[in-house]
Amino acid sequence: MKKHFLIVLALFFGNYLLMAQDDLMKELEQSQDKDTEYAFQTFKGTRLVNGHTIETKNKGTLEFIFAHRFGPVNGGLYELFGLDDAYVRLGLDYGITDNLSVSIGRNSVDKTMDGYVKYKLLRQSKGARNFPLTITALGGTAYKTSPKKEDALPGFENVHRLAYVGQLLIARKITPSLSLQIMPSFVHRNAVNKSFENNDDIAIGAGGRIKLTKSVAFTSEYYYRLNVPDGNPYKNTLGFGIDIETGGHVFQIVMTNTRGLTERAFLTETEGDFGDGDIHFGFNVTRTFQLKRK
Repeated sequence: MKKHFLIVLALFFGNYLLMAQDDLMKELEQSQDKDTEYAFQTFKGTRLVNGHTIETKNKGTLEFIFAHRFGPVNGGLYELFGLDDAYVRLGLDYGITDNLSVSIGRNSVDKTMDGYVKYKLLRQSKGARNFPLTITALGGTAYKTSPKKEDALPGFENVHRLAYVGQLLIARKITPSLSLQIMPSFVHRNAVNKSFENNDDIAIGAGGRIKLTKSVAFTSEYYYRLNVPDGNPYKNTLGFGIDIETGGHVFQIVMTNTRGLTERAFLTETEGDFGDGDIHFGFNVTRTFQLKRK
């Protein structure tokens, strides 16, 4: 009986010590969070110009994105400097948690359906927790519904329509007015013309934002492709934008050398040369809806 009593006593105090330790850890974490200042709104929106920023949607928040690109301005007066053409992506982004977002969309270029998952791995902070960067991981897939099945070449299967993208979005809010971001990117396409294309493409992007006023900012981005095969006709993507915040809307006026609005399209299949006037004016419009109470 004495032995059993000692065992029960040991278990009781052991469990009590574990519970006390757990409570202490929670108190330390809460105290640390109170003493930690996190970077807020490194970028105002989830898109820089064509590509993503490190920002994710808050939990229970739905964002509608309407992205539009006109034709190239060097089409001249006959094409009304590109205004006769239109390329559109309609998308929805939803915040599952404050750090995890999912997205679906439809791009008129190649009639592509796309989907993404974004997760904020680390946040820039100072104080008890000191970290210099915000890092977000992005993974996505795109499915080209063009060409129609009856118009496809023999042997062309549905699996050949798929492409995948993986990115690390790494940013730092240097000052309240200046934020910079780099974007190591990987794209895999199941079907390519192997005489001048790779199934796997690697690019590194760089961009940033400069706030001009409380509600207006200048943005830019550039993607440099690292493993371009000989004879590849596609160009690196360059873009500039003006962000205008108007309450629940963010209106972005952009000019870029790509008409593609998914990573597969603008990272690996940009046809225009910015220096030759292959510049597409356009805009991104977002509207945010709070579906769940905070």
